[in-house]
Amino acid sequence: MWRDPGVPADSFYEIRPECTDVPVTRFKIKGVHPSIKGEVWEFLLGCYDPKSTFEERDQIRQRRRMQYATWKEECHQLFPLVGSGRFVTAPVITEDGQPIQDPLVLKETSQAKGLAVHPQYNNSPSSMDAANNLAKVTDKTVVQWMLTLHQIGLDVVRTDRTLVFYEKQENLSKLWDILAVYAWIDKDVGYGQGMCDLCSPMIILLDDEADAFWCFERLMRRLRGNFRCTESSVGVAAQLSNLASVTQVIDPKLHKHLEHLGGGDYLFAFRMLMVLFRREFSFCDSLYLWEMMWALEYDPDLFLMYEMPQSASEKAEGSKGKTKSIRQCGKYEREIVKSGAKNAEAPLPMSVFLVASVLKDKSAKLLQEARGLDDVVKILNDTTGNIDAKKACCGAMKLHKKYLKKAKKP
Repeated sequence: MWRDPGVPADSFYEIRPECTDVPVTRFKIKGVHPSIKGEVWEFLLGCYDPKSTFEERDQIRQRRRMQYATWKEECHQLFPLVGSGRFVTAPVITEDGQPIQDPLVLKETSQAKGLAVHPQYNNSPSSMDAANNLAKVTDKTVVQWMLTLHQIGLDVVRTDRTLVFYEKQENLSKLWDILAVYAWIDKDVGYGQGMCDLCSPMIILLDDEADAFWCFERLMRRLRGNFRCTESSVGVAAQLSNLASVTQVIDPKLHKHLEHLGGGDYLFAFRMLMVLFRREFSFCDSLYLWEMMWALEYDPDLFLMYEMPQSASEKAEGSKGKTKSIRQCGKYEREIVKSGAKNAEAPLPMSVFLVASVLKDKSAKLLQEARGLDDVVKILNDTTGNIDAKKACCGAMKLHKKYLKKAKKP
C-alpha cells in the first residue's frame, strides 16, 4: 500500500508543462502504489483467481498474449496499419466497401467535414502502400470494422493529451491497436466514443500491450452495455433510469425539481456514467476512484465466468450465491448479497450510487440556483477537480444502504 504523504500522486502521471489548467490531486491518497497498480487491477477486474499461484497466472498470461497476437494479426491482414506503429484519423473505406485510395486527396476534399490524416500516415511510403493496395471489401462485417478505424484515431489523439506519456507516437499507436482489435472481436458493440478514456489508464499502468488489452477487455465486460446504442436509445439509458429511481427514493425533493426543469431523464449525468468520472476527477484521482469502486464491488467468483464459454458462464451465474463466502466479497457486494438482490434482479452498479452521491452533495445548490438544465450542467461541471474520491465512495455506500432500506418499504 502507498502511504507516503510526501510524494504527490500526480508525479507518477506527468503533465505536459504547457497544460496549466489541468485538475490536480487535492486530497491525500492512501491507496495502491502506481508501480503495482496495474497488477492489482488485474485481480480487481477478475483477470486472475485471487487464490492462483504465480505459475498458474503466468500460464494464463502467456496464453492470453498469444490469443491477442492472433487477433492482432487477423486485423493486420485486413488493414496493414494495425501493428505498424501508425494509425489513421481519416476514413479508409466508403460505406459500400470501396477503398479510399489516396489519403492526401482525401485530406484536400474532406476539410469541410473536419477530417484529417495523421502525419505518421501520410508521410510514410508503407502507409501509402497500405492504403493504395486495398481492394474492394465485400464482407459487411469487415466494412463495418474498417469504418470505425479513423474514428478510433480521432479519439486517440484527443485522449489524455495533457499527459507527457502520450507525447510518444508508440503509446498513441498502442492505444489505437488495442481499440481496433477490441472492435474486431466484439462485433456486437464494436467501438464507441468513450472507450479511449477507459482504455488509456491500462496502457499507462501495464507495460505489455496484450496485458493492457485483457485488463481493458475485463472492464468492458462490465461496461459494454453502455455502448449498445440503437436509433431510439443509448446504451447507458438503463443506468440513467436507475439513477432517476434511486434519486426519487433518497431525495424526492431534488428528483421532483429536476423533473420540473425537464431533466427527469437524467441525461445530464450521461458522461459521468459513460466514462466513469474521468472528466470529473483529475487523472490520478479517477484511477483511485476506480480501484476503490472495484474493491467495494469485488466478487471472487467473477473470474470463473470470465474464463468459461457463455453457456457455462450462465450456469455459474445461477449457482454463484450458493457457494460464495460472503467474507470474500467487497463491502458493496456483501450488502447486495445480504439484501437478496442477487436472487431477484441484477443489482445496480456502484457507479449509479456514486452519481447519486454527487447529486446529493450538490442538492442544496441545485434546488436554490438551478432554473434550467443549463444551470444543472454548470453546477455539476463545477465539481471537476473538486471531488474527494474517498468521500464520494463513502457517500455512495451510505446512499446504497438508505436505498435498500427505503426500497423494501411498501
